[in-house]
Amino acid sequence: MSWKEVWGSHGGRIAGVAFGIFLGLIYLLSGFWDMLFFALVVFIGYTLGKRKDHAQAPLFQWQEFVQWLSGRWRPFK
Repeated sequence: MSWKEVWGSHGGRIAGVAFGIFLGLIYLLSGFWDMLFFALVVFIGYTLGKRKDHAQAPLFQWQEFVQWLSGRWRPFK
């Protein structure tokens, strides 16, 4: 199996874990609880990448949320 095939089928998971590792390493400089946070960040990155690989809908509908906030917080209606 070539890297192009692996990246094509698992690219989101690979990118998610890499991003989680990157953020985790930034935070991982001091101890045990930070290591647990690192594992959480990697898990979240993997989960989001897996959702991208399977072309599932995003967890949050950001456009609807932004429209709701802009309608709710518009000071000069």
